[in-house]
Amino acid sequence: MEGALERKSFRFCPQCGTKLKSTFKFCPSCGEKIPCGADGPTSEGISSLPNFSPPKGDEPNRTNQASSICHEATDGHGSLHPPRPFLRKTRNSLRMDREAKSSVTEDSPPRTEDNSMPSPTQSPVKRVKKSPPILKSPRSARGQIKGKKVPTLERLEDGEELMDTTGRKWTLVKLLSQSVVELVYEVALKGSWNSKESAFILKLGSERGTIYKEQNFLQRAAKPLSVAKWTKQHELDFLGIPSCVGFGLTDSYRFLIFPCMGHSLESLMNNKLLPEKTVLHLACRILDVLYYIHSNEYVHADINADNIYIRMGQNTEVYLVGYHHASRYCPSGRHVPYRQGFQEPHEGSLEFISVDCHQGAAPSRRSDLQSLGYCMLRWHTGALPWSAMVDPEQVANLKERYLEDIPALLSHCFGRNKISGTIGSYMKTVAELQYTEEPDYAELKTRLGLALSNLGGSVQKPLSF
Repeated sequence: MEGALERKSFRFCPQCGTKLKSTFKFCPSCGEKIPCGADGPTSEGISSLPNFSPPKGDEPNRTNQASSICHEATDGHGSLHPPRPFLRKTRNSLRMDREAKSSVTEDSPPRTEDNSMPSPTQSPVKRVKKSPPILKSPRSARGQIKGKKVPTLERLEDGEELMDTTGRKWTLVKLLSQSVVELVYEVALKGSWNSKESAFILKLGSERGTIYKEQNFLQRAAKPLSVAKWTKQHELDFLGIPSCVGFGLTDSYRFLIFPCMGHSLESLMNNKLLPEKTVLHLACRILDVLYYIHSNEYVHADINADNIYIRMGQNTEVYLVGYHHASRYCPSGRHVPYRQGFQEPHEGSLEFISVDCHQGAAPSRRSDLQSLGYCMLRWHTGALPWSAMVDPEQVANLKERYLEDIPALLSHCFGRNKISGTIGSYMKTVAELQYTEEPDYAELKTRLGLALSNLGGSVQKPLSF
């Protein structure tokens, strides 16, 4: 008789409320220890069930009570076995804990599910503080890739042939320039060696190097039809966006092919100063290019005389090239937030990059305009306050100081010479731009164009050096 009553008696787990046998002492799934048999509820005394409800915020969802079981082990004489260790919480009980705690605060970030027992002293507020830092770059992985050593480029022999993705073969005529990250060759389409009109430029770099970013920009934002349409809409006689006529891959290199665009501004200057008229002419042409690429969600991020090519003639053509640091400042129409450390700091030409680039923030539209201003001062006056410095941190600190005091920057650059009011006005306007602010390109170009006209120049006239 007593055995029959014992088989019929049962109790409930105080943690999850699941029905269990009277002989159970521990919950097999959630690990909750059941009180002594004298205190446990049975089918004969459910109305006298003691209050074992969990603390506030941890009360389980009663709709899932049947999903977990707990038990208390006794021998035949009612004596207790030695207690065994707690079992890990089940997935259901952990989920119920999270649901209950989420009702306390809606700002608690989602937690990854694990099988460990939560600390009784841990609070939802502390978990909010453990959310990912706001200033941490989401592009840290890409920053690590940039930090990898780029393989040294080996010079290819003159006369060697490379085939692009369309099957056309290009013959290397001669090496024009060489740097750590790229080689530049004069090339010709196979079978047209003696034709001057067939001269092209081939840029060769590491397959995974910065040339990939340049190819990405050219294919996305510099399509010839898009450039032609923009030029017509804005009533321009010329827009200096390079046209990529081919690209390809070798075993370890990537290459791009362009029509001949003349000579670099650096080679034409030959360490000489440029008159203000020439500087303003160049600035107007570069400003047109910046307006275009900014409207296509890209920034150049490395404006300097080596990346400006000029083809002299009756109608001088000024090209802005070198898009190996180009990046999207406004992907899908949303401006990237200002975050120091978003990318590798000091990327680009140390003398001319913006303060934002020094700080590792993603370059924005004001960054390009700031770099153009530094170039204008350098070309016209010969030196910037930091031109002789090689420590990136010192250069960055000095640029920050002078960005807050443009008159001091102008005074340092011009010395005893008369300060250009046009360049000074441009620098002050750019220094006041906010990180996400859209510049007034038309107003800037109007000022530069008017000053150029007063000096007897025009963007339609040939450049003078």
